Amino acid sequence: MLIGELSARSGTSPRLLRHYERTGLLAPHRRSNGYRAYTEEDITRVRRIRTLLAAGLPTRTVAALLPCTADSGTGPALAPCPGVPEALRDRLAELDDRAARLEGERAELRRLLADLEGAIPPGGGGRPHGLLEWS
Repeated sequence: MLIGELSARSGTSPRLLRHYERTGLLAPHRRSNGYRAYTEEDITRVRRIRTLLAAGLPTRTVAALLPCTADSGTGPALAPCPGVPEALRDRLAELDDRAARLEGERAELRRLLADLEGAIPPGGGGRPHGLLEWS
């Protein structure tokens, strides 16, 4: 099948499929005319790639984990390969750290907004009391 059919059947844009090829996640065969030729197995591979990327894994980790993927009754799943639990734990720790930083930023924005809303005069007209104009 050609890239357009793979795109339609996998729900993935041709541009993204070409990106997967450039990054080594997908390796279609080339026909004599240079067109990419995909197989039914490539549809499954693309779905696995998308599942791993949706879990927040970077491309390099996805490439390492692809040989450990299999299909379960509910979709792509990971088989117990060496290093897989560690890779997932590491990524989860990174995401936990990022979530904590974002929560801190969110709290600070709430504080700034509360301060600002407290400085706006009743009726909301004019410039807020005690604040410089922003340029």
